[in-house]
Amino acid sequence: MSIPTAMRALEQTSLKGPQDMRLVSDAPVPMPGLDQVLIRVTAAGVNFADVSKARGAFRDGPQPPYVAGFEAAGEVVALGAGTNGPEVGVGVVGVCDGAFAEYAVLPASAAVPIPEGWSAEQALGMVVNWPTALAALKPLGRIACGETVLIHAAAGATGQVAVVMAKHYGATVIGAASAAKHATVRELGADHVLDSHSGDIAAEVLSLTGGAGADLVLETAGGAAFAASLAAAKRVTGRVVVSGLAGGEATVTNWDLVYRHHVQLIGLNIGVLVQAAPQVFGELMRELARLIATGVLGPGEPTAYDLSDGATALADLEGRKTVGKLALRP
Repeated sequence: MSIPTAMRALEQTSLKGPQDMRLVSDAPVPMPGLDQVLIRVTAAGVNFADVSKARGAFRDGPQPPYVAGFEAAGEVVALGAGTNGPEVGVGVVGVCDGAFAEYAVLPASAAVPIPEGWSAEQALGMVVNWPTALAALKPLGRIACGETVLIHAAAGATGQVAVVMAKHYGATVIGAASAAKHATVRELGADHVLDSHSGDIAAEVLSLTGGAGADLVLETAGGAAFAASLAAAKRVTGRVVVSGLAGGEATVTNWDLVYRHHVQLIGLNIGVLVQAAPQVFGELMRELARLIATGVLGPGEPTAYDLSDGATALADLEGRKTVGKLALRP
């Protein structure tokens, strides 16, 4: 296969937001090094972290100008010298720099084969959203059959798979989403659906649980919703796993944890988990493979945008206009 020297890519030109993302046609095609593979990107995943990076809110994020995106799926077209990894022609999905482009370099050891019969678009989420949801539920959240789980942003890419997995593990699921997305969350199997934009979520959760509160809360909303998550959790044994801050930063003090919110507060960043606890991440990926093999998790159905519409995709995600996973097609 002939590999060009230049490609189309989405370049972020400022830290003022996705509106300053532009399509270029002369970005250099990256060259794979040791333990790296070059893929022809068929689909790139859009994540809220892309918005955070575009606004300069992502810790140690890239400085403009940079090729945006970090989740890519496609076909291996070249291997770096001395690399033992997926063969040329194999479909893979993985995390990398510069995914919003026609070509991207992935770490060979972390390039996950796309399940047989799945398209590249359908595999998006396997290495970002799905491990995040599972980590929040299992090793960190310690979900148990019969427990009650509150899932924020339940109609989003991570929230949807969290609902499916929580039901599989025998939990009673309370999903929070905007009213227009309630039908989607119910179809996923949620037992109760709350409006994330009105009412008192903590009071509603306490009412649904007879005053006890949720055993586990998957907190991705941040901002004002953070206090509601703490108040909705069961005292002492309740766990709140924090993996996002889409609604902005929130503050909790040691006084709060001693006198007001008697909960177990746990932070989750899937990138840090991969680096600091690779054995745990390996177990996560083996469990995901089992869930796929047994049909608990099936191919995704992302909403696709053309690469040239990448700024629109990020703006729609930031504006809470979307449901489920979003993809860009180079």
